[in-house]
Amino acid sequence: MVFNTEQIDNEKSTIAIMILAAGASTRMGTPKQLLLYQGRSFLQYITEMAIASVCQPVVVVLGANAEQIHPQIKQLPVRVVKNLDWASGMSASIKSGIELLNNLPQKIEAVVITLCDQPFVSHKIINQLVDAYYSTKKPIIACEYAGTLGVPALFSQIFFSELAALKETSGAKKVINNNLNEVFSIPFPLGDIDIDTPKDYEQLLSISAGTESSVDGSANWS
Repeated sequence: MVFNTEQIDNEKSTIAIMILAAGASTRMGTPKQLLLYQGRSFLQYITEMAIASVCQPVVVVLGANAEQIHPQIKQLPVRVVKNLDWASGMSASIKSGIELLNNLPQKIEAVVITLCDQPFVSHKIINQLVDAYYSTKKPIIACEYAGTLGVPALFSQIFFSELAALKETSGAKKVINNNLNEVFSIPFPLGDIDIDTPKDYEQLLSISAGTESSVDGSANWS
């Protein structure tokens, strides 16, 4: 179900970006998509980062509290799809996004999948994924942090079917782990920081109140 159908001219662009923002934020106790960060909501912030990147189109997958959250990005040049099966987990959101991409008139060569609750994702990190995709010719480019590989990550369209077939709560990381010989990674230490609880949010605000130099990726984050 697509409820933002603004037409975007992306005929020269073939790498899309998908922002997963359908969760119910049960551990936070309030929709974390709406929490304020850098003077805007989390969702608006990551969406603006995506728009500033080389990726087009920008697809946002909403689910829980969609009607409340959607106004945050209503005026932005993005495509919004509502995952009606959001309670089934991240796999259903990825499937919704892939279905939208497969139905676009232009051929989508690859997609970057990212989350709305990784506050240190920037357009620079997104562009690094794309640059690595073209320079290494690897079909999966993943971020590396905390001894693991994860999102944001770029997937060639050859993995769209596998992404759409993910079951239950599985996320894109499963596709990465199932195809490690096809993966190139880029370092993103701050990718390990996501915001799930009020304590996480308090720590983020504390860090953000300092200077950029106070965040080096090895800060004590518990």
